[in-house]
Amino acid sequence: MNTIYSINGPVVKVKDTDDFSMLEMVYVGVKKLVGEVIAVNSEETTIQVYESTTGLKPGEPVSGSGMPMSATLGPGILSNIFDGIERPLRKLEEISGAFIAEGAEVSSLDTVKKYSVTIKVKVGDKLCGGDIYAVCPETPVIEHRCMLRPNLSGEVVWTAPDGDYTVNDTVVKIRKPDGSEEELTLCQKWPIKQARPFTKRLPINRPLITGQRVIDTVLPIAKGGTAAIPGGFGTGKTMTQHQLAKWCDADIIVYIGCGERGNEMTQVLEEFSGLVDPRTGKSLTDRTILIANTSNMPVAAREASIYTGITLAEYYRDMGYHIAIMADSTSRWAEALREISGRLEEMPAEEGFPAYLPSRISEFYERAGYVESLNGREGSVTIIGAVSPQGSDFSEPVTQNTKRFVRCFWALDKALAYARHYPAINWNDSYSEYTDDLGEYYEENVNSDFLKYRLEITKILHEENKLMEIVKLIGSDVLPEDQKLVIEIARVVRVGFLQQNAYHKDDTYVPLEKQFLMMGAILNLYTSSKKAVEAGVSTADLLKTGLFEKVIKIKYDIPNDKPEMFRLLNVEIEQGIKKLTQEVLSL
Repeated sequence: MNTIYSINGPVVKVKDTDDFSMLEMVYVGVKKLVGEVIAVNSEETTIQVYESTTGLKPGEPVSGSGMPMSATLGPGILSNIFDGIERPLRKLEEISGAFIAEGAEVSSLDTVKKYSVTIKVKVGDKLCGGDIYAVCPETPVIEHRCMLRPNLSGEVVWTAPDGDYTVNDTVVKIRKPDGSEEELTLCQKWPIKQARPFTKRLPINRPLITGQRVIDTVLPIAKGGTAAIPGGFGTGKTMTQHQLAKWCDADIIVYIGCGERGNEMTQVLEEFSGLVDPRTGKSLTDRTILIANTSNMPVAAREASIYTGITLAEYYRDMGYHIAIMADSTSRWAEALREISGRLEEMPAEEGFPAYLPSRISEFYERAGYVESLNGREGSVTIIGAVSPQGSDFSEPVTQNTKRFVRCFWALDKALAYARHYPAINWNDSYSEYTDDLGEYYEENVNSDFLKYRLEITKILHEENKLMEIVKLIGSDVLPEDQKLVIEIARVVRVGFLQQNAYHKDDTYVPLEKQFLMMGAILNLYTSSKKAVEAGVSTADLLKTGLFEKVIKIKYDIPNDKPEMFRLLNVEIEQGIKKLTQEVLSL
């Protein structure tokens, strides 16, 4: 029998054994704590334990499972709340109360609940990996499609009649190429650290529409893309992710609370439970998966929570759904890597992080993508990861390495957050590499001038940034009138376009058409004012017309469903400035 030799926090060692294989899931101690083999040599086996090792003693038994750390995939995942190793927290609360007991053995999915199953195959059908053999309504808004495991194929020899079944009931039997039979239930297992296969990657050319103007217009993200939200304490990382989770046009949301404070995670759970899905009018939890791994939970489970979340996302992607993952925060995951690495006495790299930190970050973000699944359906996984650099220092290793592997960088700014400018994304420090990829979509679905308007708006913001350096030195009074105008128009862009009010019915979510028309109105104001300035009108006189404030307020004054009001606004802008110009010239 294999027994524990040494214990160092979550790191446990077993001496003189060759019974375990790399990345095998094992059960440690009398309480059967869940662990994973992370190093093997001729003398000892090193195990990372995903539960608290308090009270564990040398000499206690260690047994192998013969399989890697895996997630159970089947109906019942949606609307559920899991810990880092896919144990349902509601069920754990029933067993052990508010605090999770070590070694609590509980099934990931409800094995008693019955689902109304429709069988999609008949006897004699040839099935390959990924083929759908049964479907059932998992929630009122999502149909669950039971798929053959990617590494399995065979001929259907028996099917159950349509009816109500639990996740462990056999609904189909197939004969494999070697002649043996396999029973198919509604669920399957998949190793969390192994990406699920697909037929091919597809071009990333459709936006993930969020209704947030600074994202959709200035810094867009594509479906199947990757984005990082770095920001110091209090800059609004979690709130930005909440807003994206509620409004983005993904079919399913996977929210991973990785190492966050317990009270913050509680707030997330309570808020998500009470949110009404704007797409369906039903509860948002009907298409949400929550993984809660708070800062007081075992540190090693933070690493597992990230992989569990992405595996669940890939499973639904293969059904043909579009998934958005909110990982909050990957910095806590990296800190868990650092702690485990320190206990393993590995050579530290920058700031004590392990040398393999970049490869782990890249492995995670590389599992995003827009793909054609094995059954021919299109699906995507979009990853939006929050990063929490200490002291808002974006030069620290986690932020810098994340920046290497994502194509969208939304840098949150403490000054903007404290000025109540939300989302507090600093447009000067942020970037998106998806803009050109999405050009064709904007042209076909919004307007051919969309990217042209976006370019003009960003030019104004960059020009303002340069001018503000001068203003800080010598003040704004010495600037020529055309540069004063740029500063005023930039203020209209910042306050009227980039800043959004999550509590206003028309401003919390803005469709792309209205975003385009708002840009058009701002640029119309700029073009008309520029002509007036060239004719001798001062910027101060232009401000007195009230048109600048009127354009700032269009986000509230023009409802999302009344785009025709923009035509009247543009006429009012042009006539108001023309009238002012004539009055000035007549003096």
